[in-house]
Amino acid sequence: MTTEPELLAAAFSQARPRLVRVAYAIIGSHSEAEDVVADCWFRLVAADQDEPVRDVEAWAVVAVSRMALDVLRSARVRRERYVGPWLPEPVVASPDETAADPADKVTLADEVGYAMLVVMETLSPAERTAFVLHDLFGLTFEEVAAVVGRAPAAVRQLASRARRHVRGQSPWPSTDAAEHRRVVEAFAAAATSGDLATLIRVLDPDVVLVSDGGGLVTSARKPVLGADRVARFLLGILAKEQPGDVIDNVVVNGALGFAVYQQGRLVTVVSVTVAAGRVARLDLVRSPDKLPRLVK
Repeated sequence: MTTEPELLAAAFSQARPRLVRVAYAIIGSHSEAEDVVADCWFRLVAADQDEPVRDVEAWAVVAVSRMALDVLRSARVRRERYVGPWLPEPVVASPDETAADPADKVTLADEVGYAMLVVMETLSPAERTAFVLHDLFGLTFEEVAAVVGRAPAAVRQLASRARRHVRGQSPWPSTDAAEHRRVVEAFAAAATSGDLATLIRVLDPDVVLVSDGGGLVTSARKPVLGADRVARFLLGILAKEQPGDVIDNVVVNGALGFAVYQQGRLVTVVSVTVAAGRVARLDLVRSPDKLPRLVK
């Protein structure tokens, strides 16, 4: 006997935000994550026809994770041919936007922060999936094993390797929201001042700036390294501002960042990584395919 359609739909709808976060953390593309979750619904309905699905969320998390892993594996091939650096697709919101569930917004920031997504790009698909499911979403190694197709002991090793790699990143991003905001605001003031020395002081000496244009728009093809070079790069960009250009504060994956508009059209999303009281990394997402449809 199948589950009542209304009950199945209600259970899936309740689980959907978590499913999207799981898929997004594995793939690094929010639009592809939503596609995976949409496909999962049809698979859930088909599976329920054969045998009632008692725990919809648990079933769907495994199904979504398997599909997301398949997407990631195929995406890795495409990303090897990508023009310039590849950056994850950001999730952007207005600073004063109120979530229907404030706790859900906190979870989004904790689980799929932009700095974490960038670091996870250096993991293998299996390592990334094991780390995401076990360390970020709390699945057991037995549950993760069912997703990646390996023994629980092997999955434990995958997660351990991924954890060492992620935690070995230096400098480690700040998780203090107040400090992040303070540094971002100081950075914005320094950048708009036009003074090179002032801007350098708010940047980590080893700051990294990465720009992703996807070969579709102008962007730096290689990372810009060091406080002096990054500061000069940014001041050069700001010096080219045209009438009608606007830079707004936005929330990028739960943390304060920037959105750049030209003639009312969003052209760049900037994620700011803060560490030890300074800006440690700037990620400029410029590829039109990765930008949300925000209009100023």
